[in-house]
Parts: sequence; structure tokens; C-alpha cells
Amino acid sequence: MKPVLIDTHCHLEMDAFDDDRADVVKRAEEAGIRYLINAGSDRDGNIRGLEVSKEFPNVYASVGIHPHDAKTLDESLYKEVKKWAKEPKVIAIGEIGLDYHYLHSPKGVQIEAFRRQLALAKELGLPVIVHSREAKNDTMRVLREETADTLGVLHCFSGDIDMAKKAMELGFYISIAGPVTFRNAAELREVAKFVPDDFLLIETDAPYLSPVPLRGKRNEPSFLKYTAKVVADLRGVGISDLARITTHNAMRLFKIGAISEKGEIAYRIRDSLYLNITNKCTNKCGFCVKFRTSYVKGHNLRLEREPTALQIIKAIKDPKAYKQIVFCGIGEPLLRLDVVKEVAKWIKGQGGSVRINTNGHGNIINGRNIVPELKGLVDSISISLDAENEKKYLKVCRPMIKGAFNGMLDFVKESVKCIPEVKLTVVEVPDIDIDKCNALAKDLGVELRVRKFNVVG
Repeated sequence: MKPVLIDTHCHLEMDAFDDDRADVVKRAEEAGIRYLINAGSDRDGNIRGLEVSKEFPNVYASVGIHPHDAKTLDESLYKEVKKWAKEPKVIAIGEIGLDYHYLHSPKGVQIEAFRRQLALAKELGLPVIVHSREAKNDTMRVLREETADTLGVLHCFSGDIDMAKKAMELGFYISIAGPVTFRNAAELREVAKFVPDDFLLIETDAPYLSPVPLRGKRNEPSFLKYTAKVVADLRGVGISDLARITTHNAMRLFKIGAISEKGEIAYRIRDSLYLNITNKCTNKCGFCVKFRTSYVKGHNLRLEREPTALQIIKAIKDPKAYKQIVFCGIGEPLLRLDVVKEVAKWIKGQGGSVRINTNGHGNIINGRNIVPELKGLVDSISISLDAENEKKYLKVCRPMIKGAFNGMLDFVKESVKCIPEVKLTVVEVPDIDIDKCNALAKDLGVELRVRKFNVVG
């Protein structure tokens, strides 16, 4: 089954596609591209883009005036853009923004056109697709001043990590295009690794910027798979993971397609299957993903009700199809100890491997030392340390039970006696002393893994 992708920016209306536009759209469908967003840039391009979106069911349109053509945005054209923006398949205002490389329109004129179109997007409740080339400071200044209630994307991102951070602080997505595959794109590759899942999009910008290995040829949406593969490799995930993440983000931003509202019990990331069996937890960690989103790697983990052991087993199907089966959702699995034991016993009986990701409160929760009960059922256990001492633990993890920090340490000591592989983890957040966490892990005789903030799954 091909990964499902969305090309969030292409120009199918351009002359480059006049001879084979229908074939290009068909090839995109065959390559797993579910939707294509045709971005307008000048008057003729907007008109033709609307026509293309009407011709092909899976093509949507955005309308706007590119900074190169900002000098053409008079009152008459502005009214046309506003009229076009109300068409049923128009899902954004764009591409708009600033381009100081060629200065086909003067800087002041570009800024004024940018502001007017941002105001239009706000008025109509549409997201914006922003072009920014060699205009970082002015782009970010205008966005800060004009987009309090507007979301959007910096398309074909060519800025640095600082610009990406500032854009994401405003709620903007970062879209990566073909240049990430180029040999000299070291800075862009760092950005592609850095952007959190919740803010990542991909695109072709066809007919421009064909990715390696097709550089120099006319670009088209079916080539998106090459960019997707490079970005997935950079982020250490599979292309299916990358596709799911970026497709969900595109659907959420542009309000296209149907986003599943049903929480998943079993969800795959890379070669492992994760089990989401409860949303409850005994900690309220400030860095926890569930306080800002229901999604991990594009999977909805917000459960309507806790699954039974039988429902979990049915969701797993074949344990041997995965490297590991991991009890790890957005809650603490050992709150449901009996279910964990029943499912883990079945997984082991089917030749599978079991890991538990836990905050280490299992003994306190259950009022006894439960670790011997996991012996033979669990191959690996990952325990959240998250601070080098109790004072910081209370501040960062905000436990709802007494003795949480010391109880967690005791759980580690018991786990070492019964579980073949025991690891501690800590999230790299301010004020946490990683060196001291390492020393504590060493004293406990276990390995410490440092997790990056905002990188989940």
C-alpha cells in the first residue's frame, strides 16, 4: 500500500503542463498523492488555477498575487482576488509574501500587497501560503503585525532555524520542497530535522525545483515521493510515518479531506507497534504532548473509552510482524496492570517482543511490588526519570500521588532484578541537569536515553 501524500504547493495551471496536464494528475494519483493544491500567483494564473481545480476532483486552489507581481495589485485586481477566494474549492490565500532577490516589484509595494492580502485572509477566515526569499526580517515583522488570527505556511522554506522558530511561534507551518534533496542543502536539511511533527508540510512547487534524482527535469506532483523519502530519512522515521504526519497537517490547515476523530488503540511507527490503552496518568508533565494535541506521528490517540484486552489483541493481529509491541500511548499503561499482563502474555505466546514505557509509578498505583508479575512477559522497560532530584521532579512532572520520585527510583531497582532490558529516559528541557541524570542512571546500573523536547514517537 502506497503512503498517502498531499502536494501542498504546485502550479498545474502553468504552460509547462499544457500538453499533458491530465496525465500529470493521473501519475500523481498513481503515486499516492491524494490531493494537490494549485497555488495562484498572478491574475492569469489564478483564473487558470480555478479552472484546473474545477476540472480535477482532487485538485484544490489558492488565490493570491505573488510578490513579483505585487505592483499589479490595484483595487480592481484586489476585488477579483476577493471574489475568487469565495469559490468552493479555494482553500487559501496565496502565494503571497516578499521576494527581495529579483525585486520585480519595489519592496514597499510588496509589503503593502502582502499586508492587504493577509487582511483579506483574516476577513475570509482562510489560511495563507507565504513566499519569502531573502526577506526574513520584513516577512516575520509583517506576519507578527498582521496574523493574530490567521494560520498559514511558509512554502518552499529557504530560511534558517531561527526563522522557522519564529514562524512556528506564530502558528505557521514549514513546508519542505525539492531543494532538501540537493547536495548543497545542509542548512535546509537541519531545518527539516528540527521542525516538530505538528508543523511540517511537504510540496513540489512544480514545475520548479525537481528533487534529486530528477533535478533538471520538469517537476511534477508524482515526484513528491523523493522529497518525502529524504525528509523521512533525516527525521529517522519511515516514509509511511512522514506521509501520515504531513497529510494530517495539510488536512488540518487547509480543511480538506476527512480527519479521523476516533482514537487509535494500536498505531505503527517505523517497525514497532504501539498500544494506546489509557489516556489517564499519575503525572501532569509540562512537556507532555497530550496537553497540546491528540496526535502523535499523525495518529489520533484521544480515546473515547479504554479498550478491553480482547479489543487490543484484535488490533494487534500478528505480533511477529513488528520489531516490538510497545505499551505506550498518552497515558500510564500500568494503571491497567491486569490488561497489560493479559495482552503481554498473548503477545509472548505468539512469538512477539514486549516493551513497556512507564513513568515508574506502577508499584505505588497498585499498592504492591508488581515487577515480579511482569517477569517473563516483558522484554524491555523504559522508565521516565525526567529529573535528577525530587524537587525538580515535582516541578516538571507535577505528580498527583505522594512519593512519586522515590517510588519511581524503587521501581527501577526492582525492574533491574526481573526485566532483561531496563532504560531510563529524560526529556531535554531547561533546568534539568543531564549530567546528573546520567550519574543517577549509572548508580542504578541502567542506561539513560535523552529525549528531545517536542519530539514524540
